[in-house]
Amino acid sequence: MPKLTWVMLVIGAILIAPERARAQTYDPNFPVCLQTYGIDGGNIVCSFVSLAQCASSASGRAAQCLANPYFTHAGRNSPVDRRQRGIY
Repeated sequence: MPKLTWVMLVIGAILIAPERARAQTYDPNFPVCLQTYGIDGGNIVCSFVSLAQCASSASGRAAQCLANPYFTHAGRNSPVDRRQRGIY
């Protein structure tokens, strides 16, 4: 009987365990991310090419736009690099 009790306790603990947290991923191909807030937590989605595009999606929501810290420029030169090299 004690084994059955332990098995039932383990099964009960597994069933009532909280949902696993989702990993927040930053897509290195997009320079702007949208961070949303909610009662059940937040989310970060990096799929915007400009702050204006992100701002239109964030409008009216509990959200903010932020620069993607992992943006790799996807093979493109940044505007600062182009100015320094004399390429316009």
